[in-house]
Amino acid sequence: MSGGEACDGKKLVRSSSGLRMVPEHHAARSPFGLDEPPWVPDKDCPRCMQCETKFDFITRKHHCRRCGKCFCDKCCSKKVPLSRMCFVDPVRQCAECALISQKEMEFYDKQLKVLMNGATFSVARGTSEKSEMMVCRLSNNQRYLFLDGDSHYEIEIAQISTVQILTEGFTPGEKDIHTYTSLLESQHITEGGNTRATGMLLQYKVPGSEELTQMKFTASEDFNSNKKLSAAWLAAMHKAAKLLYESRDQ
Repeated sequence: MSGGEACDGKKLVRSSSGLRMVPEHHAARSPFGLDEPPWVPDKDCPRCMQCETKFDFITRKHHCRRCGKCFCDKCCSKKVPLSRMCFVDPVRQCAECALISQKEMEFYDKQLKVLMNGATFSVARGTSEKSEMMVCRLSNNQRYLFLDGDSHYEIEIAQISTVQILTEGFTPGEKDIHTYTSLLESQHITEGGNTRATGMLLQYKVPGSEELTQMKFTASEDFNSNKKLSAAWLAAMHKAAKLLYESRDQ
């Protein structure tokens, strides 16, 4: 078992928000995760922060587990899974946060499995024209990208600086690299949409170095089934990169 695939112990913790199954060490947490938000103090929210209904003995206040704001039961009635905070059971969320969490469930239910199953790409390191066929997959603990071929690389997700998804007919340029803001605002790339992902440029830091290393991933053209698998993997990676940047911005 490689260092990046080592099993991390977990523990069950109880907070005011509910039960959570979290890594024993904070450093072992998923790079896509979110910390619990501080709750708005009861004394600071005499009214619902959505509909402005005044709280009293009949109208109780509830805190959204995702944003920490105060709402009435009507505005905070949904209980939705919140995997990014490691909650064991679905938790109470306001309407806006519940919608976001529901959309994220596609990543945890489907796209995360696609990333872990892996796909085959032609991989070139740095500015080299020489490439190697490699199977790329996300580690089970979600903290590393494994690249396996004649060579082996482990890229720590937390050290990824930029992700650029290449699409059919796209000419990469420095201004097109998906950095923090542009990635969050970029068009969503779907498996069956009009935009077909054909590759990816990844920049990351190697531990102990401040220099950025670049890798270019190109989907294989050998088999149609492999092309579809690679496109699905790139679409999942596109979503993963968005979640990664959102976690960093918390």
